[in-house]
This record gives sequence, structure tokens and C-alpha cells, in this order.
Amino acid sequence: MTQIDPRRVIQDAVEGGYAVGAFNMHSVETTEALVGAAGQAVAPVFLQVGRAIVPHVGLRKAYEMTRRVAEESDADYVIHLDHGPWEEVFEAIRLGFGSVMYDGAHLPFEENIRTTRRIVEVAHDFGIPVEAELGKIPDADEEVDWSSYYTDVAEAERFVAETGVDFLAISVGIVHGVPLASPQPLDIQRIEEIKAVTGIPLVLHGASGVPEDEVRAAMAAGVHKFNADTDLRHAFRAGIEAVWQQGDRQFEEAVAEGRERMLAATVEKMKLYGCAGQAPSGRIRS
Repeated sequence: MTQIDPRRVIQDAVEGGYAVGAFNMHSVETTEALVGAAGQAVAPVFLQVGRAIVPHVGLRKAYEMTRRVAEESDADYVIHLDHGPWEEVFEAIRLGFGSVMYDGAHLPFEENIRTTRRIVEVAHDFGIPVEAELGKIPDADEEVDWSSYYTDVAEAERFVAETGVDFLAISVGIVHGVPLASPQPLDIQRIEEIKAVTGIPLVLHGASGVPEDEVRAAMAAGVHKFNADTDLRHAFRAGIEAVWQQGDRQFEEAVAEGRERMLAATVEKMKLYGCAGQAPSGRIRS
């Protein structure tokens, strides 16, 4: 298969009242798990090249590997840059990513607007949609003052109006990773308010560990893309460990078991998000 139009994929989700899964790849085997799940579930998928693999092998190698595995599959996919800094976003555009996320959330608000607006201008010239982030997302079990982490509704309205971003990642109680303690409940009302003033599809990062009822409530409130990584990495790791516990076994056997467990966990995410059965090619075939 080839990459599908990310705008159309998300708009289909908006119209259908579901969300699309966006998952990080870390190796050939994890990429195979993600596209295998997309094919099995007949679901569109965002294959995210992100913060873990880029420092490890570089953006170009990560992209080329992801593209090669995806093109050899029967999945409907988008190759997406996750949490890209300024220079990395422009490199991703040159390489041919289907969509990009520019992460300027750590910058002062005015600078975030200015830099995001410029990236939107360039990316849109190439037909590439842009996701941006507003608000701060802590790591799991980090002690934070949530009032200073949540996305401000008024700032979200101004940010979207002045930058022209296509999708907005927001902070409403989510974390990166899976919390050991009870997770912070999602602020569903804040999601509704942000959607009302921005009018664009919203994104939740750190969807691992979020209770299923809150996932469904977030979708109803305006979230149409969920980023999840930790749950799937744990499934992959569990497969490897299950093989190692049997004694001296081949590495390939261990990662194959990890791949199968990650594939199964990804299919369950796709079912929860409601995107199973929604792949564009699947709908055409039916």
C-alpha cells in the first residue's frame, strides 16, 4: 500500500464519531506489528516516528525503514513525525512524511504561535497537515500542579486562529507513560470547550493507561486521534520475556513473539477507538 491522506482519515473519524490510533514504531518488528494490526483490523493507522528512535538511528533511517515495511503491507497508513523540533520538522517534510507534529509547547506562548505558523505555511505548501501542542504533558507519576499543565481554552482559540494548524494536541490530565498510581481523570469538559472554540480535531497523547470509559468520553467530546505507545511496548516486551524464560532461545524467536503480542494489543486499541473496519481501502472493497 501507499500512504493515505491524513486529513481525509481524520475527517472520516470526525464524521463517524470515532478516533484513529497513532502508535510509535521502534524497530522493524514493531513496525510490522503495527501494520499487521492495521491490516487485520482493517483500520487506518498513523505510524509515528518519534523521540525514542530518532536519537537512536536518525530520522532518515527511521523513515526509510518505516516506509519500506509499510509499503510491503496491506495497511492503510500515514507516516507521521511525532514531537518534532524545528529543524527535524523541515527534514521530515523533505523526506516525504505524510504529516508532521511540531512541538513548540515548551516555548513561550507567543514564540510557539510564531514558529508554528511558519511551519504550517511551509508544510501546507507541500500538502502536509500539521499537528501542534498546547499545554504541558508530564511523565507518569511526576508530581505536578495540574492547573499549570492544562491547556488554556482561550489560548487554544487564539493559537489555532493565528497558526492555522490542522490538529491540536491538548493537555487535559494525560501523561506520557502508564501511571503506577491512580491516573488523573480526564477533564472532559475542557475538551468540549476547546473543541467548541477551535473547531478542529483534537489529539490526546499519552493514551496508554487511560480507562476505556474516559477514552469513549474524550472521543464524544472531540478527540479524533489517540497517541499510545507504552501499552504496546509492554506487550512487545512481555513476548520477549516469555521466550527468554524458557531458557536459551534464539533472538529472532523472542522478537517474533513480541511482535505477535504487540499486534494483538494494537488491534484491541483500534477496536476501542472505533477505527477498526474504517480503513479507506476496506470500505472500498466492501
